[in-house]
Order: sequence, then C-alpha cells, then structure tokens
Amino acid sequence: MTNISLKLAETITSNGIKAVYGEPVVIDGTTIVPVAAIQYGFGAGSSGEGDDAAPGVAGGAGGGGGGVSIPFGAYVSDERGVRFRPNLITLLAVGIPFLWVAGHAWSRVIRALKK
Repeated sequence: MTNISLKLAETITSNGIKAVYGEPVVIDGTTIVPVAAIQYGFGAGSSGEGDDAAPGVAGGAGGGGGGVSIPFGAYVSDERGVRFRPNLITLLAVGIPFLWVAGHAWSRVIRALKK
C-alpha cells in the first residue's frame, strides 16, 4: 500500500507547475493562461499482524485521497500587453471574510485606544 501512495504522490509533484498554471489557450489572437491554487491529500492505513491486531481478525489495508483546485483567474496577453484578470467569485469568497475579520479587529483596536 505504501508503494502506491508514494508513486501517486511522486506523479502529482512532478506535474506541480503544470497544475497551477494551465496550458495556454489562444482565442482570436488573445493568449489566456489559467491560474489556480491546488491542494492534494492522501492517506493509507493498515491493520494486520502486530501489536494492534485484534485476535482472530484477518489483516486489512486501506487508502484514500482527494484534492481541490481553486481558480484564481488568468493571465491574458493581447495587443494591450499582459495582465492578470482575477476570478471575481473567488475574490469575493476570500475577500468578504477577510474584510469582516479585519473590520472586527480594527474595531477592537479603536475600542482599546479609547480607554
């Protein structure tokens, strides 16, 4: 089981930068390169012969994994130059909680300075 996990992790890390920056796409003379944040997680387990094995129970093994990709936006190259175009939904999903926490912290700082 461990060998499979190591092979899978090695395969994904060897594709690292290709996963973050997608393949360039050319549409009507404009080149678009998508950008995303990626995160993977893998696990494996085993219960068999040894101190933790239950008496009379056959050994077992298991494993799993998962991943997530968050699209941040794209680099766009055209006659006006290269610029980054953010994904507005991701920007709002990250920005709203950040602004709430920052505002809450700022109000506590102001309250502490008034005392």
